[in-house]
Amino acid sequence: MADSAKRCSWATGAAMIAYHDREWGVPVHDDAVLFEFLLLEGAQAGLSWSTILAKRENYRKAFASFDPARIARFSESKIERILRDPGIVRNRLKVRGAVRNAKAFLQIEREFGTFDRYVWKFVGGKPLCKRRAKNAPPPATSPESDELSADLKKRGFTFVGSTICYSFMQAVGMVNDHAMTCFRFAKCR
Repeated sequence: MADSAKRCSWATGAAMIAYHDREWGVPVHDDAVLFEFLLLEGAQAGLSWSTILAKRENYRKAFASFDPARIARFSESKIERILRDPGIVRNRLKVRGAVRNAKAFLQIEREFGTFDRYVWKFVGGKPLCKRRAKNAPPPATSPESDELSADLKKRGFTFVGSTICYSFMQAVGMVNDHAMTCFRFAKCR
């Protein structure tokens, strides 16, 4: 896309522009990708997305290409090795949370057949498209993210507060929060 394209205001710098233009807000129905974003959004808590995006490939290596079945079997020694990896955010609670979430993710897949079937029910199976005032920023949470957060917590997940869930929903296209003036708004409807 040409540099003159109208984008969401947060899409600055080459990596963020590429992420915005190719991934953010595109509806995802692949369980592996949904798990990747859930893990990365949890890692992002309290940090900037650009920090996590810059470390994404390191996360892919440290976390078994985001394979929940493999992550669920991580031993204590594997967790300790990951915590020494300078290529990721070395937060003990977040790393342990990723292992815990992998186990809970697999349980949801067993119960619903796919995580996709489970998670998309929170938006009625299609992206929510909420219009807002011209320069108004997207909200940090929604009734849908509140509901998803509560249900994930009930199922044993951690690092899934409503704000994290809303960011996840934006990233995987459950919510189209592109600015109405952004060239991606219509493409992600």
